[in-house]
Amino acid sequence: MTTQKNLSIAHAWFEAFNTHNLEKLLSLYDLEAAHFSPKLKIRHPETNGLVKGQEALSAWWQEAFERLPSLHYKVTSLTANSDRVFMEYTRHVDNEDAMLVAEVLEIKEGLIVASRVYHG
Repeated sequence: MTTQKNLSIAHAWFEAFNTHNLEKLLSLYDLEAAHFSPKLKIRHPETNGLVKGQEALSAWWQEAFERLPSLHYKVTSLTANSDRVFMEYTRHVDNEDAMLVAEVLEIKEGLIVASRVYHG
C-alpha cells in the first residue's frame, strides 16, 4: 500500500468512528484483525486488553457506542508509511475530561490487520 492510501484508510476510520457507523468501521478491518486497548483491559480483564476477529471487535465497539453516545475523536496528527499509520487524537465524551490518545494501525492489502491504542 502507498502512504496516501493508508492515510485514506485512517481518515475513513475516523469518519466511521465519529458517526458510530459500526458496519463501515468493521469494513476497514481484516476478518481476523487483532485490537489492543487499555480500556478493553479495564472493562474486560479476561481479554488482557486484546480481542481478535470482527465479531469481537463489533461487540467491543457496539458496547462503547451504546455506553458513550457522545464519543468523538478529534485528529491531531497522522503519520503513515507503507504498512502502518500512527494516529494521535483527542477523545471527547460529554462530562469527561478530554483524553490524549495514540493509536497504530497495521495495514496489509488495504485492510487493518492490527490496531493498538496507547493512553494514560
